[in-house]
Parts: sequence; C-alpha cells; structure tokens
Amino acid sequence: MAKWTPTHEAPEPLEGPVVATITGGTILWFALFVVQLPFYGWFADRDLLWWLWTCAAGGGLGLIGIWYVRGRDAALKRHAAEQAAARAEGGPQPGPSGQAGDGA
Repeated sequence: MAKWTPTHEAPEPLEGPVVATITGGTILWFALFVVQLPFYGWFADRDLLWWLWTCAAGGGLGLIGIWYVRGRDAALKRHAAEQAAARAEGGPQPGPSGQAGDGA
C-alpha cells in the first residue's frame, strides 16, 4: 500500500477571536444547564437526565477551554513582542525550529 502524500501545502490556521468564542460557548452551555434545572423531575421521569449533565459538562470543559486559550493567546502575544524586540535590536531572528538563524 502506497503512502499518501499531499499535493499542496496545508493552509495557515485561521486566527480569530478565540477567547471570545470559547467564552461565549461556555456561557451558552451554562445557560442551557440553568434553564433545564427547573425541569429536573421531568427529565428524570423520562430517563433524559443526560441532557442536563451534558450541559453541565460542556460548561465545565468550557472553563478549562477558557483557561487554555487565554494562556495560548498570552503566549502568542509574548512571542510576537519578542520577535518585534529582536527585529528592533537587529539581532538574529529565530528560525522556524526556534533556533537562531540568519534572519532571512
């Protein structure tokens, strides 16, 4: 069986308001959980409690996601500031592997 190789380069990842997107999704999961709480008995009678706990799990995992993307965003900004400072000083530019290169 031959190994498949791509015929073109992969596109750059899309960057957008990641923190806001994850925060909005987390708020939505928690809102759905809170809206369903008054109907706990109804869900329990029909063996549909998983709906309620899915929303709770989505909100909890969303909190982890917010923590993760905020750290990622801070690291990206820190890296961009280091790159700008290195360019301003005229020092060697880190290459794609993170090692100092010739800056080209």
